[in-house]
Amino acid sequence: MKNKFFLALTFSFALWFLCSFIGSQRKIQQSWIRINLLGYPIESVKVAVWASKTGEIPIQFEIVEKETNKIVYTSTNIKSFGSYGPFSQTARLNFSDFKSAGHFYLRVNGTVSPLLLINNDVYKGAADFCLQYMRQQRSGFNPYLKDSCHTHDGFVLYGAKAGIKDSTHFDASGGWHDASDYLQYSTTSANAAYHLLMAYRDFPQIFSDQQQANGLDGKNGLADVLDEAKWGLDWLLKMHPQKKIMFNQLADDRDHINMRIPKEDNQYGKGFERPLYFITGETQQRGKFMNNTTGTSSTAAKFTSAFNLGSVLFKDVDRDYARLLAKKAKTAYKFALQKPGVTQTASVKSPYIYAEDNWVDDMELAETSFNFGREKIDRKKITQALSYAQQESTTPWLQKDTAAHYQYYPFINLGHYEIAKQDSKGKTAINYYQQGISQVWSRAKNNAFYRGIPFIWCSNNLTVAFAMQCSWYSALSGDKTYTELEQANFDWLFGCNPWGTSMVYGLPQWGDTPSDPHSAFTHLKNYPINGGLVDGPVYTNIYKGLIGIKLNDTDEYADFQSDLAVYHDDYGDYSTNEPTMDGTASLIYLLAAKEAQAKSDHKTYSLGANIRGDSTQKKIYLVFTGDEYADGGEKISRVLAQEKVKASFFLTGNFYRNPNFQSLIKKLKNDGHYLGPHSDKHLLYCDWNKRDNLLVTKTDFETDLSNNYQAIANFGINKEAASYFLPPYEWYNQTIADWTKAQGLQLINFTPGTRSNADYTYPEMGKSYRSSDEIYRSITTFNETKPNGLNGFILLLHIGTDARRTDKFYNKLAKLITYLKKDDYKLARIDN
Repeated sequence: MKNKFFLALTFSFALWFLCSFIGSQRKIQQSWIRINLLGYPIESVKVAVWASKTGEIPIQFEIVEKETNKIVYTSTNIKSFGSYGPFSQTARLNFSDFKSAGHFYLRVNGTVSPLLLINNDVYKGAADFCLQYMRQQRSGFNPYLKDSCHTHDGFVLYGAKAGIKDSTHFDASGGWHDASDYLQYSTTSANAAYHLLMAYRDFPQIFSDQQQANGLDGKNGLADVLDEAKWGLDWLLKMHPQKKIMFNQLADDRDHINMRIPKEDNQYGKGFERPLYFITGETQQRGKFMNNTTGTSSTAAKFTSAFNLGSVLFKDVDRDYARLLAKKAKTAYKFALQKPGVTQTASVKSPYIYAEDNWVDDMELAETSFNFGREKIDRKKITQALSYAQQESTTPWLQKDTAAHYQYYPFINLGHYEIAKQDSKGKTAINYYQQGISQVWSRAKNNAFYRGIPFIWCSNNLTVAFAMQCSWYSALSGDKTYTELEQANFDWLFGCNPWGTSMVYGLPQWGDTPSDPHSAFTHLKNYPINGGLVDGPVYTNIYKGLIGIKLNDTDEYADFQSDLAVYHDDYGDYSTNEPTMDGTASLIYLLAAKEAQAKSDHKTYSLGANIRGDSTQKKIYLVFTGDEYADGGEKISRVLAQEKVKASFFLTGNFYRNPNFQSLIKKLKNDGHYLGPHSDKHLLYCDWNKRDNLLVTKTDFETDLSNNYQAIANFGINKEAASYFLPPYEWYNQTIADWTKAQGLQLINFTPGTRSNADYTYPEMGKSYRSSDEIYRSITTFNETKPNGLNGFILLLHIGTDARRTDKFYNKLAKLITYLKKDDYKLARIDN
């Protein structure tokens, strides 16, 4: 009996001790440090958020190096904000001035953050990673499943307006499934395709080529992001098969009968075909629900912009395809003008649709898209775009705390960005961006997460769009006021939020990311959906009012839910945890921008050569090349001395050895100009028409360049002092760049956009000839019409020309320098 009593007493004590321990552990974890789990570039804004359920307000925080466990940084740069959501106290911990690369932890009074990464490669490959989800969303042939689905689409509804009998078949196989269901919408697909195209246009260096056009492994000579954009464009062409025919959606919410891996669907009453909704510009009703369509503009204008941008980017890849896209852009534009207004989607069984309510933003972008790829901007298109912009200067959701599902779409006014680039003197569009940002800032500045985005359905998509708008505003205006707000929105997506989780499946691989999303791929087959951006948190009152939501598992984020907003990593919650195709496409643009920004010194590279300096700085590099002529040498030297300007001279071995040029070379050196190599014998490295075809061997290249440096050495200049190399004829390819790099040199070339490099031409050359007045105008026009003007320009001229050119451009050098100085440009050596 005693033993039993003793055992019972011992068990009770152990149970009490265990419960006390667990309870104390829970008490300990009452505070958290939220960070961007992907990490931070060295020079970026770096802010973490302290969040606590106690009344504790930190007065100091520290950074601990992972490898050594040593404190490497301590700061009191803390801004307290009080309560937010589930937390009693919150604060911003700013460590932007910590600029060491490595693996660290943030620590506050014993609370430790997740792993903190700081280096300039933290975003490397992230955009390409998210392309995995886009490929997985493909309808038709799906490269992830290595199988085909929805190959019988589709049959027409509402086609009478175009003389099409309902149930008529049109080939509409392909494109992307919209989310975890298998509906397909023209409006989201066109917007997604546009974002992918724009990502490549703005950041081509970020994207790799690892997949074939069909999405399977294997290179095809085209960046994967362009392959994906083309997949979307191909489907849009099917959705606009004739000039008077355009479809708004494929399938409807009868798709939602169950969760399944995509194959063929037969629930629409016509075999394996799914319905194609013709755009009538009028309300459409299926079952008991009617949408509020008012016109044809919103969807058709999105087609126009995507087709026009695609036409420009595919021009050098497939000219016939580019011409087809340009043609379809025009017919889509006419379709948009048929009945100005918005086209909403249709549903049958549920009230949930894409209730798009604005269309002038789509028309604004469409107008500017006709200027894509043009050397001379069509001012009429700018004027028309501005007239649309004035009708919706600020995307409406920016001013609101709530909105209907996709009520204002796209979530960013893309047209403002294009107007600002095409109309560099005008500030209207830039000011519109600022007005919208200030509306969000008025809400965001009151909480530690800088959260001013409404918690409506797909709030993460809005967050991506807003971060893009902040970034564009900063780049266009030079105003850095909202840089921390921009970074806060980006950080939110990757863990600096109340739940401490990334909103992108599998990114980063070592962090807390969605693992049980609302997706058949993961739920039924445990297939990863790498790169998918989930919807994101919603207002708690929205969540409670949605139909059919039931969590399947214990809520691991229960401690972080509040009366403000909820987020669940649970298959049963389609409102916060379902990935979307268009949101992911927008994120790909943002990630590409962030990677480029992290890696960039704002210089531009092409085929391995630096072709432009820092485009954010008003600095210009005057570069002169020479081989057999030097007639302008003395005058150029004199003008540079008078103007107190340093320039760079890239000269061949022929030039350096020419006895007639010796005194000039010595004078240029004594005056402090850069003297560098331009090859020894002025060789043509590669074919003019087939640039990849080399005309020299590696040995030829190395021997010739070595001889050039020997000639330079005669003037007391060693290789280390002349490490920038400008190729002969300004013509090279990636192989030449690689060979140059192997020599420890940096290949450079002139910045394209002006005709300065044509100052060697003479009248007998026919159409190739450019007069000095024409060359001068090309320089000033570029400066006055482009957003960044001549910032960072490598402006190439010749030190001498053939005698047949009597109109010598170097006679305008003094005038040019005066013009540039008046516009506050600093003229510098290439190595400065």
